[in-house]
Amino acid sequence: MGKGFKMVELIWDGKYDKDGKRVAPLRVKLPFQTVETVSESAQQRQMALDFSGKQTEWRNRLIWGDKKYVLPSLQDEFAGKIDLIYIDPPFNVGADFSFTADIPDIPETQYDESMSFYKAASVIEQKAYRDTWGKGLDSYLQWFAETMQLLRELLSENGSVFVHLDYHVGQYAKVVLDEVFNSENYVNEVIWHYKRWPTPTPTFQKMHDNIYWYAKELGKHRFTRLYGERTESTLRRWKDRKITAFHDEEGKRIPSGSQDQPSEGAPLDDVWDISIVAPVAHERTGYATQKPEALLERIIAACSKDSDIVMDCFVGSGTTAAVAEKLGRRWIACDLGRFAIHTTRKRLLGIPGVKPFVVQNLGKYERQSWQAAEFGSKKQAEAVQKDYRKFILELYAARPIEGYAWLHGIKDGRMVHVGSVDSPVAPNDVTQICIEFKKAIGTGKDAPKVAAVDVLGWDFAFEINEVSIQQAKEAGISLRCLKIPREVMDPKAVEQGDVKFFELAALSVKTKVKKNELFLELADFTIPPDDVPEDVQKAIKHWSQWIDYWAVDWDNRDDTFHNEWQTYRTRQDPSLNLKTSHVYEEPGEYTLMVKVIDILGNDTTKVLKVTV
Repeated sequence: MGKGFKMVELIWDGKYDKDGKRVAPLRVKLPFQTVETVSESAQQRQMALDFSGKQTEWRNRLIWGDKKYVLPSLQDEFAGKIDLIYIDPPFNVGADFSFTADIPDIPETQYDESMSFYKAASVIEQKAYRDTWGKGLDSYLQWFAETMQLLRELLSENGSVFVHLDYHVGQYAKVVLDEVFNSENYVNEVIWHYKRWPTPTPTFQKMHDNIYWYAKELGKHRFTRLYGERTESTLRRWKDRKITAFHDEEGKRIPSGSQDQPSEGAPLDDVWDISIVAPVAHERTGYATQKPEALLERIIAACSKDSDIVMDCFVGSGTTAAVAEKLGRRWIACDLGRFAIHTTRKRLLGIPGVKPFVVQNLGKYERQSWQAAEFGSKKQAEAVQKDYRKFILELYAARPIEGYAWLHGIKDGRMVHVGSVDSPVAPNDVTQICIEFKKAIGTGKDAPKVAAVDVLGWDFAFEINEVSIQQAKEAGISLRCLKIPREVMDPKAVEQGDVKFFELAALSVKTKVKKNELFLELADFTIPPDDVPEDVQKAIKHWSQWIDYWAVDWDNRDDTFHNEWQTYRTRQDPSLNLKTSHVYEEPGEYTLMVKVIDILGNDTTKVLKVTV
């Protein structure tokens, strides 16, 4: 800074508390749970573990969760270790988490043509939107400043951050970035210029976004100069060589390969003409805010090197992760939207030779934190559990009852069990529920009036929706399993009455063994219709149209789901194979896990035992 220069401060409502102290970001650090390992062979699986069974090799990470929990939870492991961060945060007050879901056609059965339907944002996604924009620009700036502070702490001393915005908030966000990173570490403003269909407007049509580039420490940041397209005369001289759109200062092609001679193109400047992702483009995923791979190729190639860690905590359709993978970088990708995580997973699997990666969330730890904050307040554990169950029962419109260990409420004559935040509802829990139900018949005013129980749970043990229903049926009890949604942790959703409990989906699988080969076929799949418009339900002519993706772990060892085989629909090929097979090298009994992802991004898992 020049001598005597004093930076102007941007003040917003919420920046300081009533005592004039700067409001700091939430710093709840929670452990991550790995829920799936993708594209890892049996050999890689064994080599990546030490003698204690702990992961020793790096795995790229796809994380589903709220950034206010995810970013602090990354600090212990990654503070000062992330080499490049690109974010494309919400910057349009009209943006949301909604998406268009496709119902595929099934050509071989000559069903109706495929159709699409609009899927509104979930209430947990709406909460994130309210947290960001609830008080207009003030709440956006507070949210943005807290996010950037946490991201700065994750950057290495050679690291850079690229923040992608537009005219809605760009000028305000730039001042916040100057404050968080120090204006002396500002490197560039890149203008991404793109073409759109001309429309009559009373202004110059808006056809660019702003990307602000800051270094953790100016002068130490990585940078490889890139060169643009060569002139016609140069191209004629290089006509027998492989030419790409841009090159580094040593003449190396980007994203891969190299030139034998230095580039003769002009160095790239700060205005980039790159086309938007066309509706018919091969890389198109259906996300309205999807960014082109060519844009991320330039950023990642210029500001990181092989094996550097690249991070995007608003990964959306997965462009950053896909490009980082193709360029040989390690990556961490996060998003709040379940559908974003599923879209990114499919996109990565479409990359030939994709390296193994894990899908993670904060699972029960996020719920434990919520329960302690909401009901803890120095009370005994039993009192906390009682208040927690009462809260869930009220949201389910059930009346709490006393005197039972496994039966906690009653609704429309049906008894209700509320599962713990700590563990999934297991078959043994259902056994205890059935035993207590039988004992409770005719014992008082809260005795069962109908032979029926609703089991509410955050998570359920695999297959419980089928095994437990059959188990209860044998005991003469009608049982339903319903998922407690994450929305119960959002006070606004609770206040507005937006919390809904949905029954679990059911999956049927056929198996046949011939010698050492297992043949597997999906036989049926049903999902509760509550969250699907009626016209969409009518458009489904075959149960397989609900399925977007399915995967198999051929030898699960009571750990995370290992995705060892998968098939899925794409825009280019919407068909889906319902059969697969696997050859086992050794005879024996194996635990088989099948995971199905429906067209809304929800997953259903089934466990089978097979002997070969």
